[in-house]
Amino acid sequence: MVLRYIKKSRQAISLFSGGMGLDIGLQDAGIRIAIGQDLDSSCIKTIRENGHAAIEGDITQLRSETLLEQAGLRIGEPFLICGGPPCQPFSTAGKRLGVNDPRGSLFIEFVRMIREIRPRFFVMENVKGLVSSKLVDRGGKSEDTTVLDVVLEQFAHIGYHTVHGILDAVNYGVPQFRERLIILGSRDNEQVFLPVPTHFQIHQNPLYRWNVLGDAIRDLEDDVGECASFSQERLHFLKMVPEGGNWRDLPEEAKKIAMGGAYYSGGGKVGFYRRLSYKQPSPTLVTSPVQKASMFCHPVKDRPLSVREYARIQQFPEDWRFVGTTAAKYRQIGNAVPVGLARAVGQALLACADGDAVIETKRLRGTGVHNKIIEAMKM
Repeated sequence: MVLRYIKKSRQAISLFSGGMGLDIGLQDAGIRIAIGQDLDSSCIKTIRENGHAAIEGDITQLRSETLLEQAGLRIGEPFLICGGPPCQPFSTAGKRLGVNDPRGSLFIEFVRMIREIRPRFFVMENVKGLVSSKLVDRGGKSEDTTVLDVVLEQFAHIGYHTVHGILDAVNYGVPQFRERLIILGSRDNEQVFLPVPTHFQIHQNPLYRWNVLGDAIRDLEDDVGECASFSQERLHFLKMVPEGGNWRDLPEEAKKIAMGGAYYSGGGKVGFYRRLSYKQPSPTLVTSPVQKASMFCHPVKDRPLSVREYARIQQFPEDWRFVGTTAAKYRQIGNAVPVGLARAVGQALLACADGDAVIETKRLRGTGVHNKIIEAMKM
């Protein structure tokens, strides 16, 4: 449901659109996605099946003029460019770039489109690892510069003011822990800001507490629909795991057999033989619910989460139709930005554009109390 009247000036271009989780949330906020783009044919079919326009193909071969023409826009007119460009590097022109150099990845194509189209704002989402990953030079030596430093430098070079941070979707009403790096950029040096959390682990009003898995999928217990399946061997051990447990809850004599070589490896291994809990937010969805190290077993049924349950956790609309194989549908949903998080990002951008994000006052009574609340909300 669109929460605001969508003005003609609030049209966006979506790159690396995937299953459109980010786009749906932005549209809910009041930003219209005029055109999408992706290389994955199943994603394109999903986008078109749901009534949206999209360009299929390699972004490196895509001209910005083509995007603008199909969106019905001119340079400088788009309100927003959004997307989550993969930051894996590749070899080009005979030069092997560092394994963590975003300038050797599709990220640079995202920058190119922003530079050539000149939208008022941009939204880039990505894995939180960009914040701490060190740049690696061509010789494999780690530098002091982080991948994020390079990313922000590229945006500054094309004249965009940016803010960034790691946001957890659970703090925006999503029934899932999912941390993503969000970068917002402004062409005109407007004071963009990251959305303030709306949901909390503890709150006196239940409407503002974290949403949990049961809120999203409990009514689908017996409405399985399209669903992957566990092997009989894995199912044998999963039946021994209680709701909210994992391999550590198996009988002692079964642990080594179930885990195999992983039993002796390090790490928390929390995803092995994991059965979810209705009473907690879901862990971060992955692209398949049946992998050994990242199982998503239903809280009370002896099966993985279904495609529809996946979509509920990511907050896709009930009538949203995914196209492709079962594996492709899980992948589209698992890779998506949760709709609630995307909606909050869109609302923050519109509040900035409308200039009504801040209540101006001459003084604050109890300033120390207010500052503590503000700081707590940033966490």
